Amino acid sequence: MRARVLAGCIVLVAALPVPSPAQVMATADYLARMDGDADGRVSLGEYQAWMSYAFDGMDRDGDGVLAAHEQPGGKGPPLPRAVHLARLAERFGRQDANGDGWLDARELAAPPR
Repeated sequence: MRARVLAGCIVLVAALPVPSPAQVMATADYLARMDGDADGRVSLGEYQAWMSYAFDGMDRDGDGVLAAHEQPGGKGPPLPRAVHLARLAERFGRQDANGDGWLDARELAAPPR
């Protein structure tokens, strides 16, 4: 009887959600990749540089503007890089929960506000 209770407890504990170390490592890796100067935090410029990879990849002619034919679905008004960077700055501001002008690992991992 005692062995069955113990086995049942082991099964129950094994089924409980446990934070994954890979998730923490992924956040640290993400921070390390974005953190160009390796100071442990991400500046607005570092954030914009990292998050602009898709824009840069789609801007096939390199003119700094995503024309309709360069956008997904081949539609949409032209999107200048300056507008894209302004949108990223707004998103950065929402992620900067403590308002210090930098993103740390906790702020990067948090859902968008």
